[in-house]
Amino acid sequence: MSQFFQIHAENPQPRLIKQAVEIIRKGGVVVYPTDSSYAMGCQIGDKSAVERVRRLRGLDKSHNFTLICCDLSQMGLFAKIDTATFRLLKAHVPGPYTFILNGTREVPRLLLHEKRRTIGLRVPQNPILLALLEELGEPLMSVSLILPGDDEPMTDPYEIRQRLEKQVDLIIDGGYGDLKASTIIDLTGEEAVLVREGCGDPAPFMAEA
Repeated sequence: MSQFFQIHAENPQPRLIKQAVEIIRKGGVVVYPTDSSYAMGCQIGDKSAVERVRRLRGLDKSHNFTLICCDLSQMGLFAKIDTATFRLLKAHVPGPYTFILNGTREVPRLLLHEKRRTIGLRVPQNPILLALLEELGEPLMSVSLILPGDDEPMTDPYEIRQRLEKQVDLIIDGGYGDLKASTIIDLTGEEAVLVREGCGDPAPFMAEA
């Protein structure tokens, strides 16, 4: 049976944030709100927890996992970012975007795309998630909460609880989520490629690519 924390969307309770991070550090799989849809994640180096997430989402090894980072400088530890890409990212983070970039050696191998050695990264604009990241002191491994058979992310924390309370360790209720996941932009080539259109407007990246 999972735990269910109701955390204030604008002023997260420090006690609950600390408890949530303790669960993550002990190998827990956690559901939490972002500035787009709800997401599911775990500690980045925890192979067992990552495999649980993979099974729950029905993902194969070609899926690009996402590292949710607290800021752009933390993104730079896990992705190869040149000057032009840095300027582009700086203008649009934090926000509801996930960027596909070439990973550095800091990224655990099990999180990298099996053939391309790429990783998704994002900096969210959600107080609960930012508080979790600050307390954790490292990125969270994350995927959108789109369960097998569903076309859209789950939005209602109580419905999430009904479906996942026996399969995850913690569900954070931060209010209703968005029906759309983040917009995914691939920045590994000479031109930006739109992988998935979600909450974020892709137009600036297509124009600046």
